Amino acid sequence: MSRGFVKESDQEELPIIPLRSPLPAGETNYVTPAGLQALEEEKRLLEAEKNDLPGDNEDERRRAGTVIDGKLNLLNQRIVSARVLRPDDQPQDEVRFGAHVKLRQQPGNRTQEFQIVGVDEANVKQKKISFTAPIARAITGLRVGERADFRLGAETRKLEVLEVRY
Repeated sequence: MSRGFVKESDQEELPIIPLRSPLPAGETNYVTPAGLQALEEEKRLLEAEKNDLPGDNEDERRRAGTVIDGKLNLLNQRIVSARVLRPDDQPQDEVRFGAHVKLRQQPGNRTQEFQIVGVDEANVKQKKISFTAPIARAITGLRVGERADFRLGAETRKLEVLEVRY
């Protein structure tokens, strides 16, 4: 078919829908109660954004609506698959999902603090790491005073649990 008979709107590229944080295949989508609330709030905000799209340009409105629908589909998959783990239900003396952990790393005697959370909740600036992160996996199940080896590239570091709280 000649390009002269193709509508210009048929040639537009599909919008790119940004992916969510990866959840490894076969992993349960664990979330804290606050994490589930954040997912539901994100859904509410996306739905409000979709309802408030400007009607000036129909093509732009359609593209923006397609992006929001794509985000909502991915978000709804996460909400439906979410399994809430309550920090109060965890063994309080052991590093588990939801724990706030203080570690000492050797060499260097550097301390580090973070909370172990779901993949959608992870945020380095807020000191929240995913339960799928290698460092979280290395210390899960440990108690205060216990140590674990943690491989970081070619280097092996010693991690010591200094504090666990929920």
